[in-house]
Amino acid sequence: MSNLKIYNTLAREKQVFVPMEAGKARMYVCGMTIYDYCHIGHARMMMAFDVIYRWLKASGYDVIYVRNITDIEDKIIRRAVENGETISQLTTRFTQYMDEDTRALNILPPDHSPRATDYVPQMLDIIEKLESRDLAYQGADGDVNFAVRNFPNYGKLSGKSLDDLRAGERVDVNLGKRDPLDFVLWKSSKESEPDEVKWDSKWGQGRPGWHIECSAMSCALLGEQFDIHGGGADLQFPHHENEIAQSEGAFGHTTVNYWIHNGFVRLDNEKMSKSLGNFFTIREVLKKFDAEVVRFFILRAHYRSPLNYSDVHLDDARVALTRLYTALADVAVEPGAVDWTEAFAARFAEAMDDDFNTPVALAVLFELATEVNKSKSPALARQLKGLAGVLGLLERTPQQFLQAPVGEAGADGDAAIAQAIERRIAAKKARDFAQSDKIRAELLAAGIILEDKPDGSTNWRRA
Repeated sequence: MSNLKIYNTLAREKQVFVPMEAGKARMYVCGMTIYDYCHIGHARMMMAFDVIYRWLKASGYDVIYVRNITDIEDKIIRRAVENGETISQLTTRFTQYMDEDTRALNILPPDHSPRATDYVPQMLDIIEKLESRDLAYQGADGDVNFAVRNFPNYGKLSGKSLDDLRAGERVDVNLGKRDPLDFVLWKSSKESEPDEVKWDSKWGQGRPGWHIECSAMSCALLGEQFDIHGGGADLQFPHHENEIAQSEGAFGHTTVNYWIHNGFVRLDNEKMSKSLGNFFTIREVLKKFDAEVVRFFILRAHYRSPLNYSDVHLDDARVALTRLYTALADVAVEPGAVDWTEAFAARFAEAMDDDFNTPVALAVLFELATEVNKSKSPALARQLKGLAGVLGLLERTPQQFLQAPVGEAGADGDAAIAQAIERRIAAKKARDFAQSDKIRAELLAAGIILEDKPDGSTNWRRA
């Protein structure tokens, strides 16, 4: 039996992970709506499920990981029209930018990245099933809506009752609906909309509502029942609540066993979001900070906790990650797999099995780094590098990390640094210590720290 426990939002408690099929894990995560650059909050979501994906695989599961792309939605249509380009041009470009950003952050690609526009027939099939069960109807305005009050379990994920929702602020006032709580499954086309967002259906030309997309894609790629469904905490209601209603309403049974939601990134104690305008794109952050430092910063917080973004926290993350790399700098790391019976590895696994507790797992790495510094043990250095690799860290050589240019700064200055070091070595040989000290001070002022070795050579790293 698995030792892994997952906090299941639906159950509101940690539960032992028991996959539907022994040795296999199927996971669907709501991905990006593609019309702009991804911000650091999106990076946090993709990182959370990247770590879950990595840990499931490290634990021996055969994993199928699906993270969708929403390439049809109101904001996408508006942006494409504003830009004077087709929707596919807009979404193709920003999908490419997203892939570049995730590669930089060492976020593994999912096994499947379905685009919503490729699954419209499957969406229409589900809507027909819902209509046949009196869970969907076409309104006077042509939209097809889900009849919320006809689905008895509505609210079970968010814990909201229909009365709470009725009085809430999220109610969408639409004259075509029988009940304000009902949500759209199929949007009737407007004449002003581009032809590329119009599909034929038995209800007339239209396009899918946002919620139905994920029900169709998850079912098509993972089956009517699968293990894990995830996304940001903001999707718990209404998106995931509506997904449950659609999928369970159409198929007549539970479709997901474990619901996982990651916490928000906060800036000045407010949720970072495009709607508030208080966000930094991944690209903006990578201009100032090394991508692995950003990854490390995100992993220092538990995935369900709020993550407070600031340059100070990222600077601190850089200093901490430097400590791990310097522990490996003077040790020959033995090749080989992680020995999971070794004490540090066992504690690391225990932390990760406790709802993917990366802060505790990282604390184990720092204890291990302290031992490596003391003992210079190649076996412990291998463990440090291997365990960190499970989290997508310490995959460069110490020299590559310690000498990496920060952000946009290129590596052009490396040759100049090497020349300055050669001049300093020559000055020391000539016993011109004043010149030697001057060169060291100049380099330090430029953010370069020199480390003299007993054999007379000199290493350098960025401050």
